[in-house]
Amino acid sequence: QVQLVESGGGLVQPGGSLRLSCVVSISAAERPAVGWYRQSPGKQRELVASIGTIGPAHIADSVTGRSTISRDNAKDTVYLQMNSLKPEDTGVYYCNVLLRGSPTYAWGQGTQVTVSS
Repeated sequence: QVQLVESGGGLVQPGGSLRLSCVVSISAAERPAVGWYRQSPGKQRELVASIGTIGPAHIADSVTGRSTISRDNAKDTVYLQMNSLKPEDTGVYYCNVLLRGSPTYAWGQGTQVTVSS
C-alpha cells in the first residue's frame, strides 16, 4: 500500500515562500515519477510540477520561474519550493505517483497553502 503524505503548507503573505514536502512510501527499489497538484477553490485539480527519476519533468506556466521541484531519494521525499507566492497560488496541494503521466494512487489529505495579506 503506497502512502502519500504532504506537509509544509501554511498562511503566507504575497511574495513569501514555502517548501512543500511529499513523502512517498514505496519500495526503495522504485523511483517513480511524482507530481504536485493544486486544487484551488472552485477549480479542478491541476498539475503544478512533476519530477522523474533523474530530474524535473514539468513546471506549469503559472509557477514557472517561481517554483522548483526536487527529490531526495534517501528520504523518499519530493519537494516543491515555491517563491514569490501570489494569492492565486492559494489552494490545497497534493502529490501523487505518476504512471504514464497520470496520478496513480488514492489522494492523500494534501496541505493547505493560503496566500493572503
